[in-house]
Amino acid sequence: MLEDVIRLGLVDDDEIVLDEAALSLARLDQPNVDLDPYHDLLDAVATRLEAIGKDAATARERAEALSSVLGDAFGFEGDEATYDDPANADLIRVIDRRRGLPVSRSILYVSAARRVGWAANVLDVPGHVLVLVGEEVAPVIVDPFCGGIPVEPAQLGALLMAAQSGSAPAVRHVAAMPNRAVLVRLLLNQATRAEQAGKGRRALELYTRMTVMAPDYGPAWWERARLEGIDGDVAAARASLTALLEVSREPELRNRVTETLAALVAP
Repeated sequence: MLEDVIRLGLVDDDEIVLDEAALSLARLDQPNVDLDPYHDLLDAVATRLEAIGKDAATARERAEALSSVLGDAFGFEGDEATYDDPANADLIRVIDRRRGLPVSRSILYVSAARRVGWAANVLDVPGHVLVLVGEEVAPVIVDPFCGGIPVEPAQLGALLMAAQSGSAPAVRHVAAMPNRAVLVRLLLNQATRAEQAGKGRRALELYTRMTVMAPDYGPAWWERARLEGIDGDVAAARASLTALLEVSREPELRNRVTETLAALVAP
């Protein structure tokens, strides 16, 4: 199972199949779970989508078909009642419960669309995750957490404005997330909630998975080193910081890491 995560760190981003990769990550915590029924369900979603959406020519029609299949036919919905439940970022549990976070719901939307040959991408919106259906001609943005409702330009602008802080630079546009970044976002949801619950070693385990799966993602190395330091494993923390130096080219961050390394000495 860990081999699957190592492989995710080695393959090209466009070779990653989002829903299958998310299931592999979830299985690390549930090694005895048979994934065949979950793959069967994802296949069933695609089969139903292909049937319902066979005449869907526009991005809006395809977005409506996705909402109908995942919401009405298979009963997936956003979990507003227990939003912070770690199960909402675990695709095995999401499929079992038919509820999840915006990022896990977005994975289901995008993966289903791609399985039938439609263009779809997860969008990185500050404080939220949306899905873009379609390509250059009249694409549609939808909110999978809210049943796949369309997000019009004015609504997107309001989301971006709401995400601004006093010192943060203005966000003028949103971008499609690479597959590996989507999976990092999924794990990050679990890691932050674990640490908030006082489960530092669980958070460390999740950041370690991020560094294996996305070795170029510097923030995960930093958080891994921080938690290793809290755990008293100075050698591991130094190794993580050294790895961060290898992947980061940001002068300010490199200076910070170098200073931390100089101060981090074995007891």
